[in-house]
Amino acid sequence: MSRVDIAPGESLEKALRRFKKKIERDGLLKLLKARKHYEKPSEKRRRKQRSPKTTNRY
Repeated sequence: MSRVDIAPGESLEKALRRFKKKIERDGLLKLLKARKHYEKPSEKRRRKQRSPKTTNRY
């Protein structure tokens, strides 16, 4: 679970901005959006085939 500590004198808006950035970096938003609706196994396969293949060159 992502957590952001608020420093004394720090505004809530600034802490919320840091929290949103942290969640986005962790990939949590992408995961939540993917689980929002049921995805059939055939749709999963199709999505994985369409996604770009990443390769490590080093």
